[in-house]
Amino acid sequence: MKKKKLALHWKIILGILFGIIAGIFFIQFAWGKEFVVNWIKPFGTIFINLLKLIAIPLIIASLIKGISDLKDISQLSKMGMRTLGIYIFTTVMAIGVGLILVNVIQPGNFISDETRTDMLGTFGGTVGEKMLEVETVKQQGPLQPLVDIVPENIFESASSNGNMLQVIFFTILCGVGLVLLPEDKSSPVKKIFDSANELVLKLVDIIMLSAPFGVFALMASLVAESPSADIFVALGMYGLTVLLGLVILVFGVYGALLKFLGKANVMEFYRKFAPAQLVAFSTSSSAATLPVTMERVEEHIGVHKEVSSFVLPIGATVNMDGTSLYQGVAAVFIAQVFGYDLTLMQQLSILMTATLASIGAAAVPGAGILMLVIVLESIGINPAGIALIFAVDRPLDMCRTAVNVTGDAIVSVIINRSTGRELTPTAEDMD
Repeated sequence: MKKKKLALHWKIILGILFGIIAGIFFIQFAWGKEFVVNWIKPFGTIFINLLKLIAIPLIIASLIKGISDLKDISQLSKMGMRTLGIYIFTTVMAIGVGLILVNVIQPGNFISDETRTDMLGTFGGTVGEKMLEVETVKQQGPLQPLVDIVPENIFESASSNGNMLQVIFFTILCGVGLVLLPEDKSSPVKKIFDSANELVLKLVDIIMLSAPFGVFALMASLVAESPSADIFVALGMYGLTVLLGLVILVFGVYGALLKFLGKANVMEFYRKFAPAQLVAFSTSSSAATLPVTMERVEEHIGVHKEVSSFVLPIGATVNMDGTSLYQGVAAVFIAQVFGYDLTLMQQLSILMTATLASIGAAAVPGAGILMLVIVLESIGINPAGIALIFAVDRPLDMCRTAVNVTGDAIVSVIINRSTGRELTPTAEDMD
């Protein structure tokens, strides 16, 4: 009788749990934190680097393959409009959920003056760095984000995961060119990218073998480098508000969209997609998780490759539902702590600014903080207040990144259905 292997998501969960236990164990010793940082954390960094390493090749190979498989350009434009429309809708819904919860729970009223002063002093320097970054952005013209999408040197753009939109733009252009070429001219190039896509997916499989060890190292280092427990207690209500919003978003909003628009089994979807959520949780990076997201959506959920290869890379860059929800909660929380009573118009301004800020935000750890500076300034709140939430930002960043990639995957299922395709049976379904 063949022995059944432990599923990947269980291995990753065990890696997370053992990482937390190891982190707690080592910080009991004076030398523990230094040991974790020097001898365990590097393996987590290597795991993230491996995922980032494959992100750009995966986007180029899969997106060109997906677009070139379309019969004509009209299919691409329809898919593009539907994708962007649903991404904007889910972002607005996410911010709306966050604003409702933060106004009902009012976590800003739970923080003491002493804790507020302590955190402003501890994290004020980090806030200053973020504000300098925002000043650079503010000096740019209103159409600069549009200009930034078009690269002047594709090799330079492909050398950095921070230029994801530029790579996507160039890749879509190449895909469109292949569709417009006569078949005898495009066929040899298409074969190359078909093979390249299969190669990259195989590399993802190889990298994922190290996932349990990578997340172990990441979680151990997170525990070892965390601030004091007192600050976590003081910010407990704020964190619970964000987490409650993310749960409502995942099982309420996403569940309804998946059931009624995607015509898919909600719990079956989450079971199959769990490994990608866990990798997103441990890496805090949508870009680093993209290879795993694509592998789960195509090979385990059954979304057609021409859909997933178009929808998911764009989603990793422009769709930040979890981060957008956090923007709404954090902005109102900081206003509550400082004693500001935000008007309805100011809260609508948060909704609009957070929606726009989420488009094109870097899909890397900590991008949400930079976006939050822009949101706070839009309603006249001192961005120094971000220091109040720095202590718990990393664990919440991990949670909202898991939600970000889940939103991308669900939109791919919906687009798959809306373009007349059914989910293809997978090897998992055959068992």
